Amino acid sequence: MPTVGLNRDDLFERLGKTYTQEEFELLCFEFGVELDDVTSEAEAASKMGMDAATIKAKGLSSAVEYAIDVPANRYDLLCMEGMARALRIFLGLEPTPQFELVEPEKRYTMTVDSDSTNAIRPFVCCAVLRGVSFEDPRVYKSFIDLQDKLHQNICRRRTIVAIGTHDLATLTPEFTYAARAPETIDFVPLTETEKSWKAKALLDHYKAAAECKHLKPYCGIIYDAPNYPVIRDAAGVVLSLPPIINGRHSRIQAHTTDVFIECTATDEYKANVVCNTVVAMFSEYCAFKVEPVDVVYTSNGAVTRTVATPDLAPRSMTAKLDDIRGVVGLTDAELTARGACALAEKMQLAPATYDAATDEVTVAVPCTRSDILHAVDVAEDVGIAYGYNNVPEKLPKTTTTGGPTRLNAFSDLLRDEVSRAGYVEILTHGLCRLDEQFDKLGHGDRADEKAKAVTLSNPSSEEFEIVRTSLLVGALKTLQHSKSHTVRGGLKLFEVSDVVARDAAADVGATNARKLVATYTGATAGFEVIHGLADRILACARVPPTDSYAGNSLKGYDAAKAAASEVHYAVDPVDDPTYFPGRCAHIVLVASDGAKTPIGTMGIVHPAVLANFDIDYPTSAIELDVEALAGCRACPPCGC
Repeated sequence: MPTVGLNRDDLFERLGKTYTQEEFELLCFEFGVELDDVTSEAEAASKMGMDAATIKAKGLSSAVEYAIDVPANRYDLLCMEGMARALRIFLGLEPTPQFELVEPEKRYTMTVDSDSTNAIRPFVCCAVLRGVSFEDPRVYKSFIDLQDKLHQNICRRRTIVAIGTHDLATLTPEFTYAARAPETIDFVPLTETEKSWKAKALLDHYKAAAECKHLKPYCGIIYDAPNYPVIRDAAGVVLSLPPIINGRHSRIQAHTTDVFIECTATDEYKANVVCNTVVAMFSEYCAFKVEPVDVVYTSNGAVTRTVATPDLAPRSMTAKLDDIRGVVGLTDAELTARGACALAEKMQLAPATYDAATDEVTVAVPCTRSDILHAVDVAEDVGIAYGYNNVPEKLPKTTTTGGPTRLNAFSDLLRDEVSRAGYVEILTHGLCRLDEQFDKLGHGDRADEKAKAVTLSNPSSEEFEIVRTSLLVGALKTLQHSKSHTVRGGLKLFEVSDVVARDAAADVGATNARKLVATYTGATAGFEVIHGLADRILACARVPPTDSYAGNSLKGYDAAKAAASEVHYAVDPVDDPTYFPGRCAHIVLVASDGAKTPIGTMGIVHPAVLANFDIDYPTSAIELDVEALAGCRACPPCGC
């Protein structure tokens, strides 16, 4: 969760009331945010080891600062203006503002050369605010802080969106956005006073200069690109080199009144969210009036499309009143239609109306609430405004609410039984490398198996290329990293968890399957130990062996029930490159008509596989389909 630091006295002044710390903590809780810390600039610097003399020399304030944790998707709360406005609306001190696009005598245009920008940052959004005053240093600081927090949050450290703000009075409309060779871009950046830099040399400087270390992380975004994005005005003045730095010529100063905002991006939707947020927060200084800008996209000199930005029109969203009551946990008497509308309006979802014919609450979602994506988000806001502490505690209407599913209940019983057999439970990562899942297990030539694996299109590292299709990889990797534990006397591990495989028939293109894996590692790790575990698991699942497999001996089974069972199990020899030849078998379920269904494999792991995972001792293993076993149980998953 991002944290926004606000001057306590300024915040209370905007709220029109002075709160005690306890009162403000309660207000934050009721609104859905959290007061994380109470400090000051001087105190924070002192905690980081700065001495008193340096604190005084830097002019760090001792004014009380509130550090407030806000939800990651509430970009409208990342500055003083947004937080104070939201709290005032929540407290009923002011209505939700209506943002207005004011049509100027001549609308400015931003012409985009799509042929060059498509390869690096294709999109741009613009807006104009007139009559904003930055003479109050608190307004300027808030303006800069909001941009920084957005850059770190939704903008993903400027990789997705970069914000540029400029003094419109210093510029000559119209504006152009293109990508050009670095050697053709020459301007005085915001960090300099007079010296002009070529774009590539400037990035080299930022990567090396200690005083520019705050810009170094962004240089790599465009450093190796053949062309750099650049925004210019009609006179050829460089406004910005996104996503790195603005030009000094158009910098915001105390006397600035008209602000030109541009947001370049790789994602047009997020560019609009960011632009709308900046505009909506600071348009309060110009009566919530904003001038639109036409963004004209061109290709080969021809206009391909024109987009007017920003789009501040509210969105309409509906939610069933009965669904809202269900989500929050209220009855008809506790949450009336009028009450639900009033609560929605406290959360800026105004105006809110109710249609008795459809039992729907319709709300207007302002441009600042990009987090409202679904009817359940409306229900959540109504619940917050109602107050979670005010929701009465009630027993569930049915006895099944909150109970485990059949599969989960069976899995828990299975964990208990396997642990009683002396096995230690492990929990391994759901992602692994492609070669670990197939090549290291001896299945490198099985293209059909590889085709079933769900691959990550942009993995964070080579260790997380695919979603596992087998639990055995995780168990072997655990053994590989457990060499500090002696296994001479035997080390038994097990895991009950899910694997994933592609499934064209599934809604999301893949399905989960619950599996069990168990390994026995040690100098005497023979087939019989893991074989015994398999028999124990099947016995606990109430699946008797076939007569031929049991050798006419049904020890531990009720003979009459075993004979009456519709499903039995047996073990069939099989060749699998993961296991030693002649020491591997499928566990199969045998139906009354003789049809066999494999539900697992057990055997002694092949020495080559052990060598691939750098395991020194013999290992036997079993992997079973838990869902197949859970479906075979004749009694409910109650442990009987």
